Amino acid sequence: MSAQHAGDPASFAADVLGEGPAELEYEPGVASRRPTKTSAGGALIRDSTGRVLFVVPTYKAVLDIPGGMTEDDESPKAATVREIREELGLDVSLGPLLVVDWTPRNGVWRDCHQFVFDGGIVDDATAHDSELSGVLYLSLDEARPRVYPSLHRRLTLAFRALESGSTFYAEFGREV
Repeated sequence: MSAQHAGDPASFAADVLGEGPAELEYEPGVASRRPTKTSAGGALIRDSTGRVLFVVPTYKAVLDIPGGMTEDDESPKAATVREIREELGLDVSLGPLLVVDWTPRNGVWRDCHQFVFDGGIVDDATAHDSELSGVLYLSLDEARPRVYPSLHRRLTLAFRALESGSTFYAEFGREV
């Protein structure tokens, strides 16, 4: 399977070739003993009044932002674009990276790197995926009781990133 990424395919292929042959293990088995982290990409999409677009998943009790887990050999940005297309039927051109957040292991889920990109302004989005029962536009204050606290913190940082033109690094939604 070839890598899925959000950049220029020809440049990406040339960069991969430029790395040379695949690295071999100096100590056999060392790579397989390393922890496997997951990663996910999501988009901070707002409507023209500044409210955040949240998806209403059918498989969990909290709201989320559009996006999702990366697949094997897929970049977080490519995963975000793919998931937005699947969930909302939209082809978006993502803006800059706003937040990189690390979340610890929680139940069955491994620790994860969460990437939040600027998804721009989209009015009147609708759900296009059977995993969603709908979408809602809410302010962060309105969303607070309906999202995980770490997501609320992450989105608060994402708004700060939009205002400042910076990217923030966080751990469990807290800037460090």
